[in-house]
Amino acid sequence: MKLTRLTLLFPALAAVWASDPAAERLKKFNDAKFGMFIHWGPYSLASVEASWPIMRPAQWGISEEEYRALPQRFNPVQFDPRAWVRLARDAGQRYMVFTSKHHDGFAMFDSQYTGYKITNTPYGKDIAKMLADAAQAEGMPLGFYYSPPDMNHPGFRDTSKLSATNWQGEPQRPEWPLYLDYMELQLTELLTRYGDLFVVWFDGLGNQQKYDGRRFHKLIREIQPAALINNRIGLTGDYVTPEQRLPKGIPTKGATVGNTDPNDKGLAPAAPKPEDFQPWETCMTINGTWAYNRNDRRYKSTTDLVRALIEAASKGGNFLLNVGPTPEGTIQPEFQERLRGIGAWLKVYGESIYGTTFGPLQELGWGRTTAKGRTVYLHIFNPPGGALELKGWSGRVARVRALKGGEALPFTQSGSTLTIQAARIPADAHAAVIAIDGK
Repeated sequence: MKLTRLTLLFPALAAVWASDPAAERLKKFNDAKFGMFIHWGPYSLASVEASWPIMRPAQWGISEEEYRALPQRFNPVQFDPRAWVRLARDAGQRYMVFTSKHHDGFAMFDSQYTGYKITNTPYGKDIAKMLADAAQAEGMPLGFYYSPPDMNHPGFRDTSKLSATNWQGEPQRPEWPLYLDYMELQLTELLTRYGDLFVVWFDGLGNQQKYDGRRFHKLIREIQPAALINNRIGLTGDYVTPEQRLPKGIPTKGATVGNTDPNDKGLAPAAPKPEDFQPWETCMTINGTWAYNRNDRRYKSTTDLVRALIEAASKGGNFLLNVGPTPEGTIQPEFQERLRGIGAWLKVYGESIYGTTFGPLQELGWGRTTAKGRTVYLHIFNPPGGALELKGWSGRVARVRALKGGEALPFTQSGSTLTIQAARIPADAHAAVIAIDGK
């Protein structure tokens, strides 16, 4: 890819952003690069995953009756929404996405259309509203995850049966249109009572077409034209969402990027034209589960998480990193430690992540690249020793500098090969970064 194409990316789209609120929001989303995902509900009391214990109960050791009774004990008296928002800011995260309703149907907001909700627990307060108010006060963009599947609603499935028997929904039943009306009522509540939504994050499981995605895209665009919509309601939406993994190439328009199935199609092995790029975001857990689980100690290291963020950015994508708060409403110290560790790295190297797009050189054996305007950022995971030799370089280089300390680094350029002396690059435990400024 010619580096000059990168310099044209944003100016070429400026007129579109000026006339299309969602397009302008998409630029802000792409620039943000790093967000916080939050999976939280009464299920945290049992240290089980959200919803799946009633959908596929064999592995969880809790009956549907026991799971359904958890809201009767849910009382997170230590919940401090401002502390959550400030933790996200300390981590360098620039937006948050909160689970307003998961597949079990329990609403973490005060919906008028169900009794299965947070305001009917011992806690009794509208947690989604509290978080929305805190985010607004702190200037943090907030979006809501909303599950189209709903195991609690009799229009979605025959609730006289166990969820494990019909959790994929029963659109063939005459009650199905009533369920879609219910979805519209709840989404309207979220879109009108909780301020500006950065994104609406659907999670439709299989056969997403049954939810009539065009109806809900139209609803969102009418009420909040700037809100972004992900791809999990049967339509591509504004961005696609691989889960718990990073794609092996750069998604392009028309690409098929599975949520959990990695059989992706339409990935570019090298940097595509900017107009062909498909915006995307991967969501990932810090340990092995989305919800709080006191028994899950499979923590990814701070280094692994920093490098996952870099990997996502190098392919033009966003990294939505999940936390599962405790039943008391706090975020466990192991998560806080890693989040603040990422934030400390970003304070030094954030220039190489925020506002960048995919880099011109992909799949370097020892690092990754991102780009912004005439600058390419080289993230070094495993220095090869001696000199860094970059072949296939296009464009003339004005200078090379270390982001840590700002020291100019010696380099030579011969044809399409750029050679940078590595000895003076300041080391970093997670990833060192240098900036290559073009002429």
